[in-house]
Amino acid sequence: MSDQCCNKNDPSMVELLKDAPRNWGKWGPDDEVGSLNYLTPEVIVKSAGAIKSGKVFTLQVKMANPEGDPVWPGRAGAVRTTVIDEGNWIAGKGLDFPGGLHYADDYLSCFTQGSTQYDALGHVWYDDKIWNGYDAKTTIGGLAKASVAAIADKGVVGRGILLDIARWRGKDVLERGETFTHEDLMACAAAQGTKIEKNDILVVRTGWIASFYTTPREEFFKDFIEPGLTYSPALVQWFADMEIPNLVTDTIANEVTIDPVSGVALPLHCALMRNLGVTLTEIAWLEDLANDCAADKQYTFLYTAAPLKIVNGTGAPVNPVVIK
Repeated sequence: MSDQCCNKNDPSMVELLKDAPRNWGKWGPDDEVGSLNYLTPEVIVKSAGAIKSGKVFTLQVKMANPEGDPVWPGRAGAVRTTVIDEGNWIAGKGLDFPGGLHYADDYLSCFTQGSTQYDALGHVWYDDKIWNGYDAKTTIGGLAKASVAAIADKGVVGRGILLDIARWRGKDVLERGETFTHEDLMACAAAQGTKIEKNDILVVRTGWIASFYTTPREEFFKDFIEPGLTYSPALVQWFADMEIPNLVTDTIANEVTIDPVSGVALPLHCALMRNLGVTLTEIAWLEDLANDCAADKQYTFLYTAAPLKIVNGTGAPVNPVVIK
């Protein structure tokens, strides 16, 4: 990142969020899934009413893609390695199964957040406390509290709403560092003929991840700063009041990388995830869904997801399934 994230005059996260709302203890002292608790059986049954045509869309980017995987700078894309294939039998090294069966096998090496993924609620923190007030020392050697396994055990099902910010602004993709607010989310929804309701899963398109595949890597990652939501006390309070359980975007970090007002890096990870328990889903592929929504004008749907059950994991790959 550039020097703007290291200015000694920038406020600390403690200072920036000193009056921010928290949901700690709202669902008991042992809670590890936060605002996903808003997705009650009653909410889920009501959400199923968003299904109109039965059209299905999956939202994961391709993993171990020869074209590259969009990942946070410093992480590497997934690598798939074949360990057994027909070549083993051609070389006389294949196992001799009764009946003559041959098979292929491979393994995958990847960062747990190296694809479309859910962050664990314990992934990011400040002031020595993670979600629900658990001590940050519980992260040493793996997340003993608020790991992604808790989200995976629960699963995520609710009414999703696509907010196509890029199309609303007349662009294929937002600019580097371009920001938007909760007021923009509501205005975008209104322009689409929809309304954000309490407990909605927000699915926000910027066009950024799609641009990864058409932009030279050096240019995409240069002085890395993504478009996205930008911090304000009003935005955080709106998320709290709307009881938003899950924010899904087609960016790597769900928010503008450096807040342009405070100069703080990724404050919404702390304000939303650490303090409110809002789950964050990043690197979503939204192009096919967005094109269909623009065509049929249906921007709400049943959203379902379950990340991999990685014990003590800071995150996990996921392939969300949307049903319109």
